[in-house]
Amino acid sequence: MKLWSGRFTKGTDKVVEDFHSSISFDRRLYRQDIRGSIAHARMLGKQGIISKEESSEIISALEGILADMEAGNIEFDVEAEDIHMNVEKILIERIGDTGRKLHTARSRNDQIALDARMYLKEEIDEITALLIKLQETLLTLAELHTQTVMPGYTHLQRAQPVTLGHHLMAYFQMFRRDIDRLRDCYRRTDVMPLGSGALAGTTFALDRESVAAELGFAQISQNSLDAVSDRDFAIEFCAAASIVMMHLSRFCEEIVLWSSAEFRFIELDDSYATGSSIMPQKKNPDVAELIRGKTGRVYGALVSLLTVMKSLPLAYNKDMQEDKEALFDAVDTVKGCLLVFTPMLDTMRVNRDIMARAAQGGFTNATELADYLTKKGIPFRKAHEVVGRLVLECIDKGRRLDELSIDEYRRVSPVIEPDIYDAIDIVKCVAARKVPGGPAPDTVSESIKQGRAWVEQAWAVLKE
Repeated sequence: MKLWSGRFTKGTDKVVEDFHSSISFDRRLYRQDIRGSIAHARMLGKQGIISKEESSEIISALEGILADMEAGNIEFDVEAEDIHMNVEKILIERIGDTGRKLHTARSRNDQIALDARMYLKEEIDEITALLIKLQETLLTLAELHTQTVMPGYTHLQRAQPVTLGHHLMAYFQMFRRDIDRLRDCYRRTDVMPLGSGALAGTTFALDRESVAAELGFAQISQNSLDAVSDRDFAIEFCAAASIVMMHLSRFCEEIVLWSSAEFRFIELDDSYATGSSIMPQKKNPDVAELIRGKTGRVYGALVSLLTVMKSLPLAYNKDMQEDKEALFDAVDTVKGCLLVFTPMLDTMRVNRDIMARAAQGGFTNATELADYLTKKGIPFRKAHEVVGRLVLECIDKGRRLDELSIDEYRRVSPVIEPDIYDAIDIVKCVAARKVPGGPAPDTVSESIKQGRAWVEQAWAVLKE
């Protein structure tokens, strides 16, 4: 018999039972649900709403149920609908009518809001830790490659020379912002809704602050209607997770390109690549491709949650049951991708010579030549035109800028001196770009130093 069946004269149709039940997916919230129930029972006893003996009996039984669930000794019941009713049903079976007192001054509406927030706080911390570990890998690799020259690209065309270290530190900054967004999301998730009841609070004299303190919440919700109908925290997480996945996807796209025969900038470790069932020579970057593909799943979770919530009147509506599968999938996908991406990156082999040769081609030092002329007093726009003509001439002759003779240079501009070859040397081009945030090895080394300090602080914040 349903715990809410008093008003009904007929049982639930079997098809509706299966359609309505959420235990198949919200069972993962059992730890949060039981922890929340223990805190609620303790508060009920403290406030004299139930006796202290009843409170202790309920808490002891809930601890036993938790231990049995951890051991895999509990079989969930679809007819009990969800994790809340399953726990309560088992509680009543074990201690009788005393178990029926647990739900005093509480609704499943504020219960699920509590469980979801507790769950997401834990997952945000785990994802943040994975991102920090990825940043540590990036810092280590960047330090090894502060002088590994490679072409930088715009429009996927060779543009200007940079270093691999500088390129990797660009992703460090992206993941740093991701961590900042997740910490902001955590702050808004860290609000305790229990005590809001179904929508209008309760007439019982609850001590909401003590429950919040026991469960590790920074504050309690300020409006009972909002508390049970708010899913902003889940939407915000999916938005932040989508940006994390976008950054991973961009990085994976470059790994796919760099590992191709056309680039050959890197080679993935055999442990993070696969072969072809028909073409013996193939080594496919399937891990990077799959992460790139899974990005769409997280985007889908965000759109799903926004769509579920877009027209719901206050307060709780059954539509909101659809929030959990999307949220769970987003969490699982981001964690799964980070767990495999970081070691894939850490174990890849960098082909420094091929990167350097690529930087030599494509006239990546053309801007340095224009800057050289500008420093000689030629207006930049005029210098740009002169260099453009030189590049066209080199293309026609199949030559590089550093292969032109001084006489060929002076024919287009008499201000050019033999020091032009130093000015357009690829390695020196990079070393000269010492502007803060630039690719010069010294600048990148300073950026890495700052990055390590930031990571140390990020770990400290996470452990608070």
